[in-house]
Amino acid sequence: MDLGLDGKCALITGGSDGLGRATAVRLAAEGARVAICGRRGDYLAATARELAQVTGGTVVPIQGDVSSQSDCNRLIPETIAALGGIDILVNNAGASAAASLLDVDDDSWQSDFDLKVMAAVRLCRSAVPHLRARGGGSIINAAIAGGKAPNARQLPTSLMRAAGLNLTKSLANEFAADNIRVNAICIGKIKSAQWERRATNERPLEDIYQDMGASVPLGRVGEAEDYGDLVAFLCSARASYITGTAVNLDGGLCPTL
Repeated sequence: MDLGLDGKCALITGGSDGLGRATAVRLAAEGARVAICGRRGDYLAATARELAQVTGGTVVPIQGDVSSQSDCNRLIPETIAALGGIDILVNNAGASAAASLLDVDDDSWQSDFDLKVMAAVRLCRSAVPHLRARGGGSIINAAIAGGKAPNARQLPTSLMRAAGLNLTKSLANEFAADNIRVNAICIGKIKSAQWERRATNERPLEDIYQDMGASVPLGRVGEAEDYGDLVAFLCSARASYITGTAVNLDGGLCPTL
């Protein structure tokens, strides 16, 4: 299936590892020109070179911390300078933060808000005028199923992701007339770099994934490529009538639609 992504220009935040990396691979393989954003400059540059070699496409690094307002302000202009434009924005950067209300202090609330809500707000605000000028485009916001149906002790992430879902629907409604489609992906239990970092000799990664998959209706955790494939589809011409939705990518785990 031709997704119609050849020549499109995409920025992926959190693009050097895990889900963002898988997304960069898929978009570049489909012919899109890709910029990946991350905080670690040398690692980011090495990843971009590797992905360009693997896919045969254009993958460029743009260092930045999306929780910083000044970095967000320059990411879209630098993407346009590097790629020649922007058609796709994937707000993928994030980190797991799950605790009880009584264990989350004000600084933790603010840092999570800056990372997961204000980063998306700032980047969307910067990207929309350029997407509008190009006749449309696509924005994907990463979320979690907890943004729809939070579990206990899932703060502050579940609240921030709920805000992200609201932002997704709000922007989809506001900019539909400009042919700018905005969708979210509610991620469930999927293989990612954060789980790799939790592995130990006493608890290897395979055991972690096996235990996680036991609670999933499909009986397994998802692959990072599942996420990359869904992003590519939602950004593509094949999904031209899909906007304002939040797709559960969780093997059936989320109790709500």
